[in-house]
Amino acid sequence: MIAEENRARKGEEHEQDCEKFQEAELKMRKLFGMPEEEKLVNYYSCSCWKGRVPRQGWLYLSVNHLCFYSFLLGKEVTLVVQWTEVTQLEKNATLLFPESVRVTTRTGEHFFSMFLNINDTFKLMEQLANMAMRQLLDNRAFAADRSLPKPRKTLKKVSVLKRDLDARAKNERYRSTFRLTQDERLDGHTDCTLWAPFAKMHVAGQLFISDNYICFRSREDDLCQLIIPLREVSVVEKADSSGVLPCPVSISTKNKMNFLFANLKDREFLVQRISDFLQRTPDSSRGDGAPLAALASSSAAPGERHYHPDVPTATRGLLQLYRKDAPEDPGPEAMKEKMKEEAWNIHFSEFGRGVCMYRTSRTRELVLAGIPESLRGELWLLFSGAQNQMSMHSGYYGDLVDQAAGLSSLATEEIERDLHRSMPEHRAFQNETGIAALRRVLTAYAHRNPGIGYCQAMNIVTSVLLLYCTEEEAFWLLVALCERMLPDYYNTRVVGALVDQGVFEDLTRAFLPLLYEHMQELGVISTISLSWFLTLFLSVMPFDSAVLLVDCFFYEGIKVIFQVALAVLHDNMDALLACSDEGEAMTVLGRYLDNVVNKQIATPPVPHPHALLTGGDEPPPEIDVFDLVKSSYEKFGSLRADVIEQMRFKQRLKVIQSLEDTAKRSVVRAMMTESAFGIDELEELYCLFKAQHMSSRYWGSGGSAAERHDPSLPYLEQYRIDAVQFSQLFCALTAWSCAGHTATLARRLFRTLDRDRDGLVNFKEFVTALSGMYHGDMTDKLKMLYKLHLPPALRPEEAESALEAQNLFTDPTAKEASFLSTPDMLGPQELTSGEEAEHESGCGGGGGEEKKEDYRYYLRMWAKEKEPKQESIKDLPPMNQEQFIELCKTLYNMFSEEERDEQQLYHAIATVASLLLRIGEVGKKFNNNYRATAASGQTEEARRAPADARPREDDAPGAPTADADWSISFQQVLASVLTEPPLVDFFERKRDIRDKMAAREARRVARRQTGSASFDHERGDP
Repeated sequence: MIAEENRARKGEEHEQDCEKFQEAELKMRKLFGMPEEEKLVNYYSCSCWKGRVPRQGWLYLSVNHLCFYSFLLGKEVTLVVQWTEVTQLEKNATLLFPESVRVTTRTGEHFFSMFLNINDTFKLMEQLANMAMRQLLDNRAFAADRSLPKPRKTLKKVSVLKRDLDARAKNERYRSTFRLTQDERLDGHTDCTLWAPFAKMHVAGQLFISDNYICFRSREDDLCQLIIPLREVSVVEKADSSGVLPCPVSISTKNKMNFLFANLKDREFLVQRISDFLQRTPDSSRGDGAPLAALASSSAAPGERHYHPDVPTATRGLLQLYRKDAPEDPGPEAMKEKMKEEAWNIHFSEFGRGVCMYRTSRTRELVLAGIPESLRGELWLLFSGAQNQMSMHSGYYGDLVDQAAGLSSLATEEIERDLHRSMPEHRAFQNETGIAALRRVLTAYAHRNPGIGYCQAMNIVTSVLLLYCTEEEAFWLLVALCERMLPDYYNTRVVGALVDQGVFEDLTRAFLPLLYEHMQELGVISTISLSWFLTLFLSVMPFDSAVLLVDCFFYEGIKVIFQVALAVLHDNMDALLACSDEGEAMTVLGRYLDNVVNKQIATPPVPHPHALLTGGDEPPPEIDVFDLVKSSYEKFGSLRADVIEQMRFKQRLKVIQSLEDTAKRSVVRAMMTESAFGIDELEELYCLFKAQHMSSRYWGSGGSAAERHDPSLPYLEQYRIDAVQFSQLFCALTAWSCAGHTATLARRLFRTLDRDRDGLVNFKEFVTALSGMYHGDMTDKLKMLYKLHLPPALRPEEAESALEAQNLFTDPTAKEASFLSTPDMLGPQELTSGEEAEHESGCGGGGGEEKKEDYRYYLRMWAKEKEPKQESIKDLPPMNQEQFIELCKTLYNMFSEEERDEQQLYHAIATVASLLLRIGEVGKKFNNNYRATAASGQTEEARRAPADARPREDDAPGAPTADADWSISFQQVLASVLTEPPLVDFFERKRDIRDKMAAREARRVARRQTGSASFDHERGDP
């Protein structure tokens, strides 16, 4: 009966793929050089077109890559495309490419055809590309679902991941259809019939069962839809079968409703499955009043909580608060409102009330006629699915308000700025009661979902919700809007709104082609539609008219917003075609929307502030909002939710890739002043760095991936990599190859760049270091090398091993320069920083009191503190003997990679090392003599101690030890290197990073060729 039944046994190991599929996965890894973490989803036999020639081969679809391999007539074709690089994915049929799939990337197009089942293949490719876009957007890794229901029989050639993705797709459709939460998981579905008492007939459809719900949907649209939360179910039993009613099951709820399902193929299993879920469902006998009851029974006193039952907006909406003492209006508009309420009461008596209500075409008709104000909050909660979420999380909002109270963040600052801009024309938000309620809801949501936090337009939508709902109800409606009904609309880059803006442009092209061409020339569509979608027309239309569209939106979804937007353009087609510029077209649309009125309202209309700005000499005719909605259904009612989702996928690829390109351009533009690389080099470096960051999500630890990406930071600091990834990139791109010592150098450079000690390095830091290696002058390069051998780059455990290399520089050839080590040639030792400071303070302390009285002096000092301090060579600390020996080892390893002048470089570094060792010895003698002279009460033997303390070869028969008093400065290192032309030439030589990039790509290609060569004997089916 149920396609995805869960018969997993306790303690059973994770399901394994079949042997043939495992062989195909192994072959994919070998052919394309993929690590074990890269999981194959499915593979297909197909043709890849190169020009007009098809190459038959195998298409491998993995979680992160699309790969193709062909070997025919001695010619090999290998293709690897990351899903994150796909900009367009289309299924089309042309004379040249019959029924093919076109995959477009930034670098070209690829056509695949001759599939056994092209529709299934294309759906999987769409799903994988969509997941990749979600990775770019959310920065979260793919995680396999280990709790999937197991199939009744083993599915050949279908991997566990493929079944996982199929289940995800079904779950998404199920949750979207019935407006359920993101964690709801479909257990299975079956065909059946439902007895509809309102129509006195059996309705054919499908029954869906999940963790917390039993849902039904008729085959015929709008005939019947039903949602039964398991928390409301009291009895599930098998009814008596008959020829008219075979295999029936009766479900009774706590509010005395009874539902009869029949024609069930596996009734016994169905009843047992529902019973199992009921046993895991917590008892919820409190009903819809549970949240407030939980709040009232809280142990904390009302004065200690920021949200409690005594808060006015805890029990009623703002409209009820401000109209409770108003006299009853006997006018015709009030009578229409009463008639609406009566029509809904009749509907409740016939179709039920609450979450278990039958939803039919009659329900839709009543919604389009306008929901009465007294029922608006209740029905918004019901149709959006927020009622279910609120009932399952009683008291959650109150706790969230308390947790968020007093916290300060960027989101709370933006909320405070926008509070008084939210419907300022409405009296409900002209006092502290409405403002305080709005503040609590917005800050509570920002605390719940810091990924979104707060976005402009959320305040407008939330203020409307608070007019008709209590605070808690408004909060859960906001959750439903931001997380399910308008996905990605209110994140930092309003991606969802941009996607729907692209969908709207496509719909305009399809339904109004003539107007579309003209509007594109004016550039109007992208300007107008963003505010329409973000605020559901609330910011561009009179409030009493726009709220009717909100009614329709909560019942129909985004479909109705597209319909109304198309109807607005259609009604103004002639005027828009006559417009010659963008401003004129905006004025036409603005005046039209300002005059969309609701003629059924019982209260004076709330004026829209835009009407004062867009009004002309002659007021345009009024447009009844009900006529506008009716016209939108008549002209554009053929729009379907599944078609909109398909169009959204296409636009999502385009929008997210466009945002990624914008980010890359911003980074390159910013780094042009920070580094010496060219534009092309920076773009390629950015792509390499980003790819390395991306690999941390699907080949590394998925848990830490999101932590490495902070959208609030500037673009060039958003992507970050850890030490292992940094080492991989550094070893491939560095200008200082040191054989086996390169990885050690990479670790030291990483510790130097990681100033905040979070174990991550961003793109700016990475490129700045590379730029110094490739384009810095000799002093900059030596300074970087010098710092790499000081703490924190050099750790004590690394330096200890250097003691064994102390005799490395006793090369006989270095003795030629020993005459340079005489004290006369060394010059005076530098003053320490403390001595310099004393000297400066002693010389310049005369006018301090006068300066302190001058406020401009303090301003100059403050500005100087704010300026980034430029590090000079005098700021570098001295290097001890252990660190110096490590520096010399690094240089020896670096020169071993030089094919030319290798011997000259070895001779030069030996000479410089010997010289610096003697400089350190003389410096030690000078310092010890100075301390001995300055110290009082020293004996003659103690004063002679420095001379006797010189190291002798026979002092230590074993391994030599480092001298703590030995040190050299960077200036001495620089001066010594300048005496050797081969070293000067080495450090001043210009190198091209593009050579390293090309070599890295060549190694990747070679690895793939090696992998394919190992499978030459398997050129049959994988």
